[in-house]
Amino acid sequence: MSILKPKRFWKEATPEPVENGWQVALDGRPVRTPAKRLMVLPTQELAQAVASEWDAQEAEIDPSVMPFTRMSNSALDKVAVQHDAVAEMLAEYGGSDLLCYRATHPQALISRQADAWDPVLDWAAQNLGIQLQVVSGVMPVVQSQADLTQMQQLVQQLDDFRLAAFHDLVSMSGSLILAFAAVRNFSETEYIWQVSRVDETWQAEQWGVDEEAAAQAEYKRQEFLHAKRFFDLSSPA
Repeated sequence: MSILKPKRFWKEATPEPVENGWQVALDGRPVRTPAKRLMVLPTQELAQAVASEWDAQEAEIDPSVMPFTRMSNSALDKVAVQHDAVAEMLAEYGGSDLLCYRATHPQALISRQADAWDPVLDWAAQNLGIQLQVVSGVMPVVQSQADLTQMQQLVQQLDDFRLAAFHDLVSMSGSLILAFAAVRNFSETEYIWQVSRVDETWQAEQWGVDEEAAAQAEYKRQEFLHAKRFFDLSSPA
């Protein structure tokens, strides 16, 4: 059974200044979220990006090609109503961060993880005040309460829109530290994504590429890059 998509009913989508931010108007009618909230956006740049997505729609509306609109909806309908809970959930990633769990063999993989991950952990210690402990194997390592508290505070400081983007950066990479590295421009976003894929890249080199896994990885990569772009567009100049 096919699902009918809503039809385009407007001629022009335009960003407009409003109190406390910007909105997108479709022939003068403001866009609302699925929960019927007015979509008030924090910056003109983000409003322009959302307006461009609406303008790009043809006969039917296809939400799958409107990532800035989707994340704006998420920020307003989901994150804004449970900000503290979302921040707490994301901060918990730091207690079992990807970068802290290292292979026990072979040496080539151990070295590759160290080369990719140690510089990011060093950066976090110097710039975030977070000094996570590293362990070989899968046995859990207990991070200090001071570091756990610091991670919680840093995540809580993010506003609703940037927290929505941060959510995808963490969940796509599996690392709170890499998400912070992305939003604070430790390196190019593409490089940070590749750093999150050290283990998967190693496995593909040893056993060959699984097409289904590769397709899923590419989807996550695109979501990671989009989340960084959304974070930047949501940040006031």
